[in-house]
Amino acid sequence: MFPLPGRSEIEQIAPLIDGFVPPTPQFSWPLLNARTGCELWVKHENHTAIGSFKIRGAVAYLARLREREPATGVIAATRGNFGQAVAFAATRQGFTATVVAPHGNNPEKNRAMRALGAELIEHGADFQAAIEHSIVLARERGLHAMPSFHRDLVLGNAVSALHFLKNAPALDAVYVPIGLGSGICALAAAREALGLPTRLIGVASTAAPGIALSFASRQLTAHPATTRIADGMACSTPHPDALALILKHVERIVTVTDDEVEAAIRIYFSDTHNIAEGAAAAALAAVLQDRAHVSGRRIGIVCSGGNIDTPTFARLLAASSA
Repeated sequence: MFPLPGRSEIEQIAPLIDGFVPPTPQFSWPLLNARTGCELWVKHENHTAIGSFKIRGAVAYLARLREREPATGVIAATRGNFGQAVAFAATRQGFTATVVAPHGNNPEKNRAMRALGAELIEHGADFQAAIEHSIVLARERGLHAMPSFHRDLVLGNAVSALHFLKNAPALDAVYVPIGLGSGICALAAAREALGLPTRLIGVASTAAPGIALSFASRQLTAHPATTRIADGMACSTPHPDALALILKHVERIVTVTDDEVEAAIRIYFSDTHNIAEGAAAAALAAVLQDRAHVSGRRIGIVCSGGNIDTPTFARLLAASSA
């Protein structure tokens, strides 16, 4: 387990991050407040230039990489958001970007990664095959292989987390979706940096329960991820460093079903006209499930991204009027 970034480190890198990615807003929406029974503040990471919170972590990682070694090109495996973040950050900081995605990946995300400047390589039937091929290509091409969880990714994301906790009213708790964990670890860093009593509640998918099982048993527990909607939470094996930090800083983890996530996506659109991808809607789904815990309180949630594909979004909206 690595030490979380402190306030001085976060604030030192913030001007660099903000220069690439302006701070996103946090809003309290009256219809969501009425629906959840609390004063709910939404951090809109779906409003970044790539529609995902991952963008700042990539900027920070590559800035630090340039200080550490003379790399000129980077490679990463992805299903979409991380690849877009890598492409955005790399092309703007003088690196070439190569992204490996499995065959059958969402074509909209593939187009976005190419448009952001990445060379996209499709390989394998699943994400694991894409990761393994990216490692082979890194050796063959002399590229730096970017990890999906790293302290510098947490550092970049902590810039936005610090902004959220400083600019929203004092929050009793924040609900954060968990994939590999850089988002919730960034919130933990910001909370500790500011010395706040805000409770951190993780959100996992019942169809990707590895992190929830690991949290309950307090040891790394792998489990297949089969979620149909929350790709950003589809982690079968938690990262050991992330798990250690989550065990230390997170109060509990709420699990939500795919049906609850799909309902939350529809609610985001009907109540705020924001488009949320599956993982991003999970925090709202958890608050709706947790009404008894949040009633009358001031609660924060992270809408971590808005990159849902058109056919899926159309299906969900159609289901709401069926």
